[in-house]
Amino acid sequence: MRNYLPLGVFLTLLLLLPLSGDSYVLRLGTIACMYAVLAASWNVVGGLAGYPSFATASFFGLGAYVGGLLVLRGWPLFLAIPAAGAIGFAFAFLFGVILLRLKGHYFAIASLATVEVLREVANSASGITGGGMGLNVPRVADISVLGEATIIYYAMWGLLLVTAIAGLVIEKSKLGFGLNCIRLNEQAAETSGLNTMIYKALAFGLSAVMCAMAGALYSSWVAYIEPGDVFDILYTVKPVVMALIGGVGSTIGAIAGAFVYIGIEEIVWRNFLEISTGLLGVLIVGLLLYLPRGLASIGWLKRYLSHA
Repeated sequence: MRNYLPLGVFLTLLLLLPLSGDSYVLRLGTIACMYAVLAASWNVVGGLAGYPSFATASFFGLGAYVGGLLVLRGWPLFLAIPAAGAIGFAFAFLFGVILLRLKGHYFAIASLATVEVLREVANSASGITGGGMGLNVPRVADISVLGEATIIYYAMWGLLLVTAIAGLVIEKSKLGFGLNCIRLNEQAAETSGLNTMIYKALAFGLSAVMCAMAGALYSSWVAYIEPGDVFDILYTVKPVVMALIGGVGSTIGAIAGAFVYIGIEEIVWRNFLEISTGLLGVLIVGLLLYLPRGLASIGWLKRYLSHA
């Protein structure tokens, strides 16, 4: 329990962010919490099971459209968000049973293809999703900009808290043990009697739940979504990079990596706008080269994360 204290303190401190009274700070905090949710969710299948999933944007975009459409039909947001998570789980579990028969780069390519497929479906189903014209989603509340930003921030923080707890529970559970066995030697795990397909499909489904819920909240936050936005490939790439920075296989590492990445990205964009993309890439590559296990490569952090 003591090993989780720093994470608990950090998440508690995040509760104080709205006291800044700055909508820009709240926006940045909301983005950081959202990406931390995506990174920790990816860690379930990509870190624990060792399957390089690139389907995060699929789950996020699916959740955004499900949540947006439900809110448009009069559902309260607090019900639309878990409904999006449930549909995200069902979608990922069913497709996982098919896709997870593939391994390595074949699985990576197939999971990435789901992003393009869902994007085209959203573009084509204009009668439901609005197609390329996009979908207008009602605002969370008809209040001041700062008030709405505060509500969204606390909602995203709540999702991060639930994601962190779920990730830590999975790590210590029978499911987490089975996923680690699959990552280390899937054939040996099968020989020992482990139903690897069910374990992998569950991991794929669980990795989709919080992503879809974050997408549902995002749609009400921005009040307008379109396929190119919510199915953006960056929602797939960034969480992987964040998990690599924090340390693959660790929920705490994935969350820490997300905040480190967003912090670096913000500093670079604000101070080196003209060369921001290139400089950010160099910094990320440098971090991954000199810290191959992410933050877990640092002595005291390695000891902490290995016992968390």
